[in-house]
Order: sequence, then structure tokens, then C-alpha cells
Amino acid sequence: MSVLLQRLKWIIKGFNKSAVMNAKRLDGPDVKPLPEITLHQSKKQSSGKSNGLKPNHELFNGPVLDAVHEISIYIHRFHNLDLFQQGWYQLKITIKWEDGDTSSFGTPSRVVQYEAPDLGSDDIYGVWRIDDSDHSFSTQPFRIRYARQDVLLAMMVSFNLSPNKIESPPTSSVTLRFELLYSPVLENRLNLQTCLDTSPAAVHEFRLPPKALMGLHAYCPVHFDAFHSVLVDTTVHVSLLKSEVYNSSLKVPSEAKATEDSINGENDKSQQAVFVKSLSSSRDILLEDLEKISTAINEPIDPKDITPNELFGPSLSSSWQIADGEVSSRVSSIAFNNTLEESNGEVDFDQDGFSLHAMSEDDIMKSINSIGNQVFHLWTTFLNYHRANTKKILELLRNQWAADRKAEWSIWMVYTKVEMPHQYISSVVDDSSSHGSRGRGNLRKPSVDPVQTATMRAELHRRSIAQMRMNNRSIQDLQIFGDPSRIPIVVIERVVNAPVRSTSGNSYFTQRDQKDIDALIAGVEANPPNKLPVTTRQNGCVLKIVVFVHGFQACFYDICSSGNIYKHLETSGLFFILKDPFCVQGHHLDLRLIRNQWLLIDPKVEFLMSEANEDKTSGDFREMGERLAQEVVSFIKKKMDKASRTGVLTTIKLSFVGHSIGNIILRTALTDSIMEPYLRYLHTYISVSGPHLGYLYSSNSLFNGGLWLLKKLKGTQCIHQLTFTDDPDLQNTFLYKLCKQKTLEHFKNIILLSSPQDGYVPYHSARIETCPASSGDFSKKGKVFLEMLNDCLDQIRAPSSEHRVFMRCDVNFDISLHGRNLNTIIGRAAHIEFLEADSFAKFIMWSFPDLFR
Repeated sequence: MSVLLQRLKWIIKGFNKSAVMNAKRLDGPDVKPLPEITLHQSKKQSSGKSNGLKPNHELFNGPVLDAVHEISIYIHRFHNLDLFQQGWYQLKITIKWEDGDTSSFGTPSRVVQYEAPDLGSDDIYGVWRIDDSDHSFSTQPFRIRYARQDVLLAMMVSFNLSPNKIESPPTSSVTLRFELLYSPVLENRLNLQTCLDTSPAAVHEFRLPPKALMGLHAYCPVHFDAFHSVLVDTTVHVSLLKSEVYNSSLKVPSEAKATEDSINGENDKSQQAVFVKSLSSSRDILLEDLEKISTAINEPIDPKDITPNELFGPSLSSSWQIADGEVSSRVSSIAFNNTLEESNGEVDFDQDGFSLHAMSEDDIMKSINSIGNQVFHLWTTFLNYHRANTKKILELLRNQWAADRKAEWSIWMVYTKVEMPHQYISSVVDDSSSHGSRGRGNLRKPSVDPVQTATMRAELHRRSIAQMRMNNRSIQDLQIFGDPSRIPIVVIERVVNAPVRSTSGNSYFTQRDQKDIDALIAGVEANPPNKLPVTTRQNGCVLKIVVFVHGFQACFYDICSSGNIYKHLETSGLFFILKDPFCVQGHHLDLRLIRNQWLLIDPKVEFLMSEANEDKTSGDFREMGERLAQEVVSFIKKKMDKASRTGVLTTIKLSFVGHSIGNIILRTALTDSIMEPYLRYLHTYISVSGPHLGYLYSSNSLFNGGLWLLKKLKGTQCIHQLTFTDDPDLQNTFLYKLCKQKTLEHFKNIILLSSPQDGYVPYHSARIETCPASSGDFSKKGKVFLEMLNDCLDQIRAPSSEHRVFMRCDVNFDISLHGRNLNTIIGRAAHIEFLEADSFAKFIMWSFPDLFR
């Protein structure tokens, strides 16, 4: 390890603040590192000559403490998830105190290029630069040509940020700002940087809370916004360092010197105690984090490199070799005791941990220097260690970030658990039928409206969030934490099955043919060229496919003007934008934000953004389902052929995501005969506000009037089917028959997303549950609704070879910014918010990532 430290010693040079305050623009990637200056070296005292000072003035020599927060950002790669435009892009980073003025920016102090960029000469231009006009760092410009393109950046940039005052613990936060700069392809590249500087495309900001400023190692994914969906893999590393301690010669009036001495003496002692405490905390965190990281990635560090005798003393050096997990507390105590005992044979602690009143000024300075040098040594050791184990540390911190999502985002989530009864029955039953009704749920008219209850529950939770104080050590994404009360509230209702009705305890396996069980492993038996071979799963690969099915109503993007929808043409894998102000049909990219989150969780997934029914969602659901089925089967076969050529394909995981009537289309497609061989591979189903039970009971009179007009004036067939007017006999209607089909029971995971604010889809229909209006309806309409409800729930309750997860997710948006307009009155705002926002999808998908892998 020591050899490695010597080879990489040039990385850690240039920590002193004075050498970096005037950072200049760099002209090339091979700029020499800043010269090394020993941190404990003091500035030479000014000359003792009076130089003509008046007799009533004297030179006042006193120690000045100078600390600096070093914030190092490792930028690993730029991944193009869903940029709309080809061209040149560049990342720009600035750091500043959150509540500070223009003079409170961090200064870039050091840049280390870990690896050479992997792009060709035509795809990268210029070099990274430091601009002292705005204290920013910018990567070299790089060219994006296609979707899901990776650009390796592999560089560490460090910023020095001086605190306004030394506090323990700190009370101020720091803002970390990433900007995405864009320029189209230019004929003359000499104007490229000028064009980039004048064309900021998107911004993503993060907050480093006060606790993080004492020490932090965290993953920080940068995504920018919905119209510039990328993934910049970065990690952030923070520590408090001692910049320099030096004597300052100040001219003060001689008659005021005695008074100032007494006042400043107390203040200096207090500041010195706080400084020692802060440096000790920073050192303890570094020691603990180094131990945790080295253990987690299984790359041990030589104890002599961590705690050399000349800095830490023999007792601390030996303590590093204590068994894993027992280091930090003993190391901290031994180190501080050693430091103070060397300065003054006695250590005196008060209730805050430090008491320096018995120590001389020189001893205090020695203590500060000693601890400061320890922190500096540990920090440089970590930077060298990071350079040697970059990818392992990145993977470790990324996994820790993913594991913390459920807890960190739980602020906006409410978890409940309910038991689903065997079967809902009418509230009017005779005596004979009421006997033995155990496990059934009577449909009694609820005393309150479920929509109002859900809305009130979310509103109360939103009010409680406004009163919360965020006081943790994690990096905070300001797109979420910037205004917490504006973020959607998600209520997760985990539905637990009651005991399943069956004639025997093992009815599932007795009724299922053994041939079908074997086929789950062997693969699709039809179409021999695409048959999955029988092999061990350990030696093969799993083909994961997600199909996204849009609805009737389009998603309106307001990039250039309000009310326009943009069609996206796929050219070389990249999506572009063209205006089409007259288009009102669903678009195949409506669910792109959920797709992007899925790709972040599982980058290897193959996705199909269905286009089979684009501009054709006003016809018969049977025709739309048939077109979708053909599109899906063709896509599966193509991907199976590709996977078979590159390895052994063992099985398929086929998932579906539908929005609005797209859910009816995809359920219809599953009933098509050509889909039958693939039903056994169904994995996860996400229904985004889908009218599964139709519009038999819809309380939105304005929306109902719109449906009536569509039926009367345009004769829209799918609207007739949704409102059960496609046949005089309700039991012959399309939707009633669809609920009889086994379209849900093949899925391993079923997630129903709904919103009480969505007026386009009845609340109960999206959640597949009963509603107050049906509870008191004893007509044939009520009976038909009850049958449909039970048929759907029976499929969800159906036995499965694997445990089935069934969740209802209520999403309550903050639509106050929309104001009161037609969209909010008719409930369209929330229906479209499912497509234009992705925070709710982040919360759900990252809280249950195994459902999407």
C-alpha cells in the first residue's frame, strides 16, 4: 500500500487555500498539480519594525484559525437516458453556501483525471476548465449521438469552501449545483464553448446538510429534469480540514489593548475549543468510514498507512488492528488523549468534551496542528485509496443509496395493510345464503366517501410534512427536498389475501398439469426456433421485457408553447421533437418517465413503447388488443433470437405498464390466442389510473357529459364499451366479458395506481374495489358490477407458484400551482400528472425494487 501511496502522491498536492483562491482557466489536461505546502507550517511573522507607527499603537500578535471544507466530487460517467436532441453537452459544477452571498462560493482546487475519455476524437473537444469568474468547474464537451449512450468521464474535482465561522456542529447547508450545457453541432468548433456557455439546458441541485460537512461519502445520481433525462454517476466526499494556523500582526490602539486582550482571550479559547472539537469529529468520521469502506469492498488498508506512529502515536496505530467494527470509538478517544497529553500532561474535559483553560496558547496550537495533520493525512490516504478502488467504492455507495431510498423517501409515503375477503356479496341476502358466509365481505354503504377520506388523509399528512425539520446527514435532492410540501403523497396499501377458496389444501398443484410446470423452465413450446432450451438457470440468462401501453388522452408537453403535444421520431436510437398542435390521441412516449425509472433500476431490461394503437384508440378494444398482441409477440421473438445468439436463454420476465384505457387494451391483448404461450412468463403489472371496472358508477358529471358527446357525435366505440352501452344486455357487454377472462392471475406482482383527484377514471374502478353507489344498488346493474369486481379479485387471489404481491397505491398530487381552471375542475390535471411527473414513480419503484428486476 505504501508503494501505491508514493506513486499516487501527486494527486493530493495543493490542499492549501491560498494557492487556489485565484484558480485560473486551464489550457490543457496535463496541467501540473499545485505545489505542496505543509499544513502546519506557519506564515512568518511580519517584521518587528514600527515603520513609523504612532506611539499610541502597538502590534497585536494573535493566532488566527483557518478551516476549510473540502468537497470532492467524483464524476464517473454520463449516461443518456432520454435526451431529445443530438449535439454537444457539457457538465458545469458550482458549490456555495445555501444562504450566502456572491462571495460564498467554493473554489475548485484540484482536478485529477482517473482515466482517459473513451470517446473518439470526433466526439470530444477541448479540455475540462476552471473558471475563476464564477468559481465553476466544467468537464470537457462531449457529443451525444444516440439513446442510452455512455460517456466515461472518470475525474475527481475538489472544491475548497471556507466557513464563515467555525461551529460544532455546523448549522449552515451547502448547495451543490449541476448544470447541463447544450450546443447543436456546429460547422466551426471554435465557437463551441461560446455556444455552450450561452445555452444552459437544465439544472439539478442538491443540498449538503450541516451534518454532512463534517464528513461524508455518498452516491449522488444527477438526472436533471423530465425533458433532459440522463444519469450522471457521481459520488461526493466531504471532510473538514485545517487550512493554516498563523500569527496575525494587527495594529490596535495601545489604550484599548488591555480590554481587547481580556475579551478576545475568552473568545479565542472558545473558538479554539470548537475548532478542536470539529477537527476531532472530522477525523473520527474519516477513520470510521475508511474502516467501513475497506471492509465492505474487501480491500484492506495497511495500518501503517492509516495511522503512522509519527502522527498518531503507537497506541492509536495498534488500535487500528482491533477487530472489525470496534475501531471508531476507541481510536477517537486514544487519538485525542494522545494529542492533548503531549501538549500538557493533564487532560481536562468539560461536559462538551473539551476544556482548554489549563493549556497555554502554544499547547493549544500544537493540539490543533496535531489533530489537523491527522485529518489531512487520513483525507489524503482516502483519496489515494479511492483512486486505487474507484469502481468498487462507486458500486458500494450506489448500493447503499438504493438501500436507503425506502427510508429516506418514507416522509411522503404512508403504509397500510388490509385483508381482502374471499368474495364481496350483496348487502341483501336471505337467511340461507347468509349462513356460512365467513370470509365474505358484505357491501354495506359506507358512512363516508372513500374519495374524500383518501383526500383528507393525504392532506393531513402533507400538513405534517410542512412542520418537519430535515436533520440528517444524507445528500438531499432539491427537486424533492426543495419544497417538501409540494411533493405527491403516496399511500401504499398492501393487500393480504384471506384464505383461498379451494376443495383441497393443495388444489393448485393437483389441478395444474406437470407438463405446464416443466414448461415454466423449458420455455415456450410453440415456435421451435424461439424455444427456450432446458438448462440450468445458473448458466443462462433471463430476458426481461417491459411493454408500455399508452391511453386515449395524450400527454401535453409544454416545451415551446402551452397546449402542444410533441411527436418523437426515433432516429439512430435518439428521440427528437416535432410540433403537432392538432394531435389529441395517446402517444407511445406518454409513459417514458416510468420507463426511465425502470431503466435506472434495471439497465438490462428491454422495453417496448407500444405504437400499434397510436392514433387508433377510438376504435373497438378487441381490434386494439389484437394489434397490441401481434406487436408484443413480434418484439418477444426478436429479442429471444438476439438473446439466444449471445448466450443460453433460460426464461423470460414479461411485464406490462398501462395508462388509462391502455390497461383495458393490454388486458384484451392477453386474451388473444397468440399470447397464450407467453402468459406463464408474466411478471409485474403496473396499472396507472386504469378504468378496470368501467364507468358504471361515475360521479363526475362534467366528464360524463363529455363521454356522452363522444358517443353521440363521433360514435366512439371504445367509449360505448367503457360505459356498457355497446350491448342492451349488460352481461353481453365487452367489459363484463373481459372481467371473466383470466388476464390478471398470471402476474406475480400487481400494482394499481390511483388518485382521488383524478376525475377521468372512477376511483373505485382504478383500485378494483367496491364503491358507495354500488352498495345500495340492487338492480341488475349492481349485480353485474358485483360480478365483475369478484371476477377481478378472484384472479388476484388465485393460487400461484410464487407469492403474489398486490398493492394499491394512492397518489395525491399538489395541484394548487395549476390554479382553478377547467383541467382541475374536471379532474384532468391529476390524470395527466401521472405522465408529466415522476416523483411518485421514484418513491414506489425504489421502495420495492425487486418487483422491477
